[in-house]
Amino acid sequence: MDLATLKALKPTEYSEAADGYRSTSDMASAAKDRIDNQIAVALRNQLKGKAATAAGKQLGELSQNFHYVQVQCGLVSTALEAFSYETEAAKRKLDTALENAKAANLTVNSDGSVTYPPGGKKGEDGKTPDGGTVGGLTDSTASAVGRQAANFDPNPHHRLAQDCADLIATALKEATEADEKWAPKLRALKADDDLTVSSGDWVDVKEDTAGVLKAADDYLESFREPPKQGTPEENAKWWHGLTEEQRAAYISVHPDSIGWMDGLPATVRDEANRTVLAEARGVAQTKMDSWMAKEPVPSYVEREIINAQTGERRTAKVPTEEWREWEKKRKELQAPLDGMDALQDRFDATGKRGLPDAYLLGFSAKDDGRAIIANGDPDTADHTAVYVPGTEADLKSIGGNVDRMVNVWHAAHKEADGGSVSTITWLGYDAPDSVYRDAPFEHYAYDGAPALRGFMDGLDASRSVDSPSHTTVIAHSYGTTLVGAAAETGRLNADEVILAGSPGVKVSNARDMDVPEGHVWNQEANGDVVPDIGRWGHGGDGFVIPSDPEFGANQMTTDTEGHSDYWDPDTESLHNQALVVVGEGDNVALQPPPDPWAHVK
Repeated sequence: MDLATLKALKPTEYSEAADGYRSTSDMASAAKDRIDNQIAVALRNQLKGKAATAAGKQLGELSQNFHYVQVQCGLVSTALEAFSYETEAAKRKLDTALENAKAANLTVNSDGSVTYPPGGKKGEDGKTPDGGTVGGLTDSTASAVGRQAANFDPNPHHRLAQDCADLIATALKEATEADEKWAPKLRALKADDDLTVSSGDWVDVKEDTAGVLKAADDYLESFREPPKQGTPEENAKWWHGLTEEQRAAYISVHPDSIGWMDGLPATVRDEANRTVLAEARGVAQTKMDSWMAKEPVPSYVEREIINAQTGERRTAKVPTEEWREWEKKRKELQAPLDGMDALQDRFDATGKRGLPDAYLLGFSAKDDGRAIIANGDPDTADHTAVYVPGTEADLKSIGGNVDRMVNVWHAAHKEADGGSVSTITWLGYDAPDSVYRDAPFEHYAYDGAPALRGFMDGLDASRSVDSPSHTTVIAHSYGTTLVGAAAETGRLNADEVILAGSPGVKVSNARDMDVPEGHVWNQEANGDVVPDIGRWGHGGDGFVIPSDPEFGANQMTTDTEGHSDYWDPDTESLHNQALVVVGEGDNVALQPPPDPWAHVK
């Protein structure tokens, strides 16, 4: 960048352009929300049949288009703001140099050099020291040498000219670096010339985000950085201290971090996590498609099969070992896609039977995956329930755990007497993968306990209404162990705890669960062997679990069977949970604790 270009440059014009892109991003976001939460809901509730299904699919694609516009325009806005910020700093240096030169009667030349007039005390020869022209130096060593030479010159204008020239050179260098850095990144933020948002498009968004983030360090450091390992209260204070422009910048380049920050509004976390989800799904689908293209389905082989009873012979196709290996890899690649599609299914279910908007409060596709999804806005809900799943919970199986909290929402909504309800599936920890191989180890519970406590505290910090929410923690299987570990090692911050199919909670009495006395509830269904595994799995010494009388929990009447059906619709088990969630525990049907010796009678 030359002197004339930088003199004519108006960084504010780029900031104004950034405002325009940010407004477009906001409009696209509003359009997406209207499609998802109003138009599509009305379509699902009022029309049926093939035409309605086709229309619903088209609305989904249109929603994706608006989401893509929202994210990309957000990135363009952040890039333009960062470019404006960096060139504004360079322009200020140039303006300062030009003002100083003018005040000292120095001449700034078109190439950035500075000419200074004769001046100073006359020498022995009676002559005034000559003037001259100096070029700017940006290298620190060369600049120091130049200044030293100017200091030795009896013409005082020399030093002033050198300082001005150096400042001009620095300004030009910084402006050139900003231009060379941001020009290719802005050119990269260009969409395909079609109306289809493909998996590849979202992969490009992920790459674009990484590129803008890397380049925008100086800009982001110009305003308050988020607190390191901040509490939910500190996170909330930081967020509320940012301008709308700064918030938009953080969401655009740090969606993965913003999406997991306890204490931030649910709407903000949802916006950030929807972007992370779309990018992750694009990456996973592209990976699957690439592998399928390289690895076609292996052929079956034909073998003769003999019926052992009739002796009849027939030829049948049977899978080969090669096919089995291929299918194993296919399932491995398909698993995260299934989980992400299950989350999308919940988004698409908004409005069915009155189901409220969904909020994605946490998402990661790394390792086994993480996901936190709410039915209804927890920042305003009168009653909030947080469900902690147990062993084998991961991203690929998230759909079943989401469905459980959908069922709780419907049941609690009926009992809430007009109050608002939010039910949350919290898979924010690494759950054991196997009942026998992993569940006996307690580190999964203690490792996940701080994250649960942070999330519960965050529900308080992000409240957007004055009144507190009546909050219940619902836990299943190993999830009850985690909840117990969270209560044992810190503040659970809940009003009620419901335990279902618990093998043990790390404490031996309900009084230690960090909720008011009488507000710990337990369910053990007929045929659920997990409580007995917990009771007798500790060397046969009769380890105390929540189903035991001495633990002191309220034993809720449970009419379901086995380990996994506590949330079946239209059951007393679910109805009792709903009563607790809405603060109607006095109406819960209770039953005597199970007999721990029943299996030996």
